[in-house]
Amino acid sequence: MGIYEDRVLPRLVDLCCGSQQMNSERQRVCAGLHGRVVEIGFGSGRNVPFYPDSVQSVSAVEPADLGWRMAAGRLAAATVPVERAGLDGQALPFEDDSFDSALSTWTLCTIPDVEAALAEVRRVLAPGGTFHFVEHGLAPDAGVQKWQHRFNPVQKALAGGCHLDRDIRGLIEAAGFEIRDIDRYYQQGPKPWVAFSLGTAVAG
Repeated sequence: MGIYEDRVLPRLVDLCCGSQQMNSERQRVCAGLHGRVVEIGFGSGRNVPFYPDSVQSVSAVEPADLGWRMAAGRLAAATVPVERAGLDGQALPFEDDSFDSALSTWTLCTIPDVEAALAEVRRVLAPGGTFHFVEHGLAPDAGVQKWQHRFNPVQKALAGGCHLDRDIRGLIEAAGFEIRDIDRYYQQGPKPWVAFSLGTAVAG
């Protein structure tokens, strides 16, 4: 990664994703995680305080060394063991059926080959395992979608490859998951950037 992606972007992401509103969403999406958990896009560990007691361990997948270093304080306070176990969500270094739950928070927008990453998540989840996600992506309204498509090239250039207009539900279902529940809504802010999907899907 370049200097911007390696040294600057993780700090910007940590700052942007540290609001109280996002903490509420982290608490919602982490509810129900259980057993062995794989988290893709671990970042600076902002989900760590919200892991429920039902979690036995977390295997964190995070490419940015700076993000992992920034997580040190949260890791020190963690009530479950967390290890950095992978660098690339598109090629997870785990055996099939290794995990009971998977977690992704504002990550699917940025992974270059998101289809490959979701296929990998499904592969490493045991049958019946749950995939918990909160993501921003394609808005439910055509008027907002139009602006997302227009702004997307600039967004990708400035935000490390982040896409505004990925169809989160469609991508998850195309990967072979069954959506158990999903809440699509706008958070506070400019609508092209805050069209969120929060939910749980089940691996077949």
